Amino acid sequence: MRRFFTLPKSIFFISISFLFFSCSANKTEDLNQSWLADPEASRETRALLLNLKTISDNGILFGHQDDLAYGVMWKEEEGRSDVMEVSGAYPALFGWDLSKLGQRSFNIDTVDFDRMKKWIIQAYDMGGVNTISWHLDNPVSGGSSWDKTPAVYAILPGGDKHDWYKEKLDLFANFLSDLKSGPTAVPIIFRPFHEHTGNWFWWGRGNCTSEEYNALWKFTVEYLREVKDIHQLLYCYSTDRFKNREDYLEFYPGDKYVDIIAYDDYHSIKTLDTKDELIRQLREIVSIADEKGKVAALSETGYETIPDDDWWTTVFLEGLKSDSQASKIAYVMIWRNAWPHHHYVPYPGHPSAEDFIEFKKDPFTIFLDEIPSNLYEWTE
Repeated sequence: MRRFFTLPKSIFFISISFLFFSCSANKTEDLNQSWLADPEASRETRALLLNLKTISDNGILFGHQDDLAYGVMWKEEEGRSDVMEVSGAYPALFGWDLSKLGQRSFNIDTVDFDRMKKWIIQAYDMGGVNTISWHLDNPVSGGSSWDKTPAVYAILPGGDKHDWYKEKLDLFANFLSDLKSGPTAVPIIFRPFHEHTGNWFWWGRGNCTSEEYNALWKFTVEYLREVKDIHQLLYCYSTDRFKNREDYLEFYPGDKYVDIIAYDDYHSIKTLDTKDELIRQLREIVSIADEKGKVAALSETGYETIPDDDWWTTVFLEGLKSDSQASKIAYVMIWRNAWPHHHYVPYPGHPSAEDFIEFKKDPFTIFLDEIPSNLYEWTE
């Protein structure tokens, strides 16, 4: 197992304390963590955030959306994973989505919600990390997330769809209440209302104001932690591509409501010609995260069908690790493997499979078999 805690104890403690606003010495037990969006977050949730920050100085967790649920030419087969079957290990991070929760038994990618709960717990029990997004339907039009009819104003306090939104959050809280391994609530990285610097979602730029977005984010966090008593979440602020620091932070709800600074990028990762743009954005989010005492991540990315056999090592890995500042992100999550013409990681027999194995072997990339023994415990 790769170990990350290699600095002398005194030096390591000082560096972590600085990064997280000089937290008290007994970080594991102290519930008054002012650097968290939820100061009452569970012990395991706090430990996860601290360990993610530590990992970002040494490598990057590799993640995959819906990894345990299906892959190319298979679905709901126990133990299967395209990532595992090619590389010999499961991803370190597992992505899920709650679209259609409460409306039917499965989400927009046909993942059954009851089985999803089991897979989330399984991923946690294996030592992995879970992250959840939510492609919430448009509350005004009744259309999908991609229906751009303005709607954020309607679900804010005082809006005619506010009760509708509270009911959705109640469903989410109920879903979370089932995510337990023994008595332990499974920590989740929650990534709501993502890619808002684009205009394709009803919560995106041009479809709501930054003030409305801020109010929605703050209400969501406060309702979950204070009304629903949910304390297993880390809150991930995740834009799409952005022009500069000001562009990235235009909708930012404030340090007291965010744990992870991230963005999604399906464009700057494709060729070496765009590597500088990838590095520029990664450097910016790492800089913002360091300044605010947060964790940085590339929260969603990938190259559909992976047309270049050596893309993993010569393009993607090169872009992620070639700059000393840009490389300081905690994790990267690749999108899903649905079928032969819509997949983002190789499956057995894929032309890029051998290159993916080399990608996995690189000391910079961290799969499930290489993470610290327990991301949910913290010791000085």
